[in-house]
Amino acid sequence: QVRLVESGGGAVQAGGSLRLSCAASGDTYSRKCMGWFRQAPGKEREGVAIIDSGDVSTYYADSVKGRFTISQDDAKNTVYLQMNSLKPEDTAMYYCAARFFRGKVCSTSVPDYNYWGQGTQVTVSS
Repeated sequence: QVRLVESGGGAVQAGGSLRLSCAASGDTYSRKCMGWFRQAPGKEREGVAIIDSGDVSTYYADSVKGRFTISQDDAKNTVYLQMNSLKPEDTAMYYCAARFFRGKVCSTSVPDYNYWGQGTQVTVSS
């Protein structure tokens, strides 16, 4: 079992930055895929950034490449999402998610993740 608690959302103007945090508890030793997903009103939830806790490989959605960075702090059992150059289209509820690692690479598919945080709102104004 894994429990995830997000923090760090808020409201910023376009071009600004935010850092989201996801604190994990429970089974923090097993290799996992940790990810940030987002869901805007009327849209499907989508993967934004994923990190493999084992080899620290990462995946980014095309829409955030070069602007967002996912990282982990093993000592704090926390995953971060640094978001720079924010755009109004980044406005969404952001969720942290986890799944135990299987296969060769981390999945980017929402249904494959079975542990979710409560979400944190990010609002970017123009």
